[in-house]
Amino acid sequence: MTIFSKIAAGEIPAYKVAESNDFLAFLDINPLAEGHVLVIPKKEVDYIFDLDDETYVGLQVFAKIVATAIKKSIPCKRVGVAVIGLEVPHAHIHLIPMNNVSDLNFARPKLSFTSEELEATMNKIRKAL
Repeated sequence: MTIFSKIAAGEIPAYKVAESNDFLAFLDINPLAEGHVLVIPKKEVDYIFDLDDETYVGLQVFAKIVATAIKKSIPCKRVGVAVIGLEVPHAHIHLIPMNNVSDLNFARPKLSFTSEELEATMNKIRKAL
């Protein structure tokens, strides 16, 4: 069971911004920017392109809803989308508020926020949903 499956099952706490029966969006605790969210299917599948078509399309639509809320609540020009898939063997989409292309550079040092700051960000995004 991956760490993302444990988060989806409620075994590990997370700053959840949106949830449906099939999908979950939560703040990345090692973000590239404030409001960096991970969107996952609750069904554990390693590689995003191994998802069945219905789950894949549902994940993209769910990510679009969350990205719209991020854009409304976090000052940014766009919400960037990245699928890396090497860190955790559970399909996931990164949604990252960005103002420059370099904001999506995963080689950059990650930011660190307090639990209070993460909770405030989570609430801002939730409110915009």
